[in-house]
Amino acid sequence: MLARGKGWGAGWVCPALPAAAAAVRPTHKVPEPESEQQRRVPSALRSARPAMPNFAGTWKMRSSENFDELLKALGVNAMLRKVAVAAASKPHVEIRQDGDQFYIKTSTTVRTTEINFKIGESFEEETVDGRKCRSLATWENENKIYCKQTLIEGDGPKTYWTRELANDELILTFGADDVVCTRIYVRE
Repeated sequence: MLARGKGWGAGWVCPALPAAAAAVRPTHKVPEPESEQQRRVPSALRSARPAMPNFAGTWKMRSSENFDELLKALGVNAMLRKVAVAAASKPHVEIRQDGDQFYIKTSTTVRTTEINFKIGESFEEETVDGRKCRSLATWENENKIYCKQTLIEGDGPKTYWTRELANDELILTFGADDVVCTRIYVRE
């Protein structure tokens, strides 16, 4: 049923219109307006984030290259290098990960080291040869962590380590100036 308004210009009014309008109201919440920064990033890129790599698990070493050369570059004497190379020939590595938070435990027949760190925050640890250092781990790319080490006392070569996931392997590198040791691990 239609009711006539005042004059033809006002048009016809349907008495059921308010009820019909209520029936078609959106039932979802209208999103807040985007910030200026959000508007500058294309919507396709906002939702396309790479998955977090999963370093968690227990790992056994499959191969090692240049470990003795690395120890030499760090100034470790021949006798200690021989012991260290033998002891570190079959390390057991346990990694726990919660997003950017890591716990890494490395066990050999001679020594066990444990580190806790969060990507982007500095922490204390020891270099391969046991010197205390301040370290900062960052994502080098979506599957690789780069950690720069700075000695707390004394001087020595510039040291770092990286951990990278590639083809179900964990690739660990230690660097001392230009000498690089590479160790490849597989999941147990």
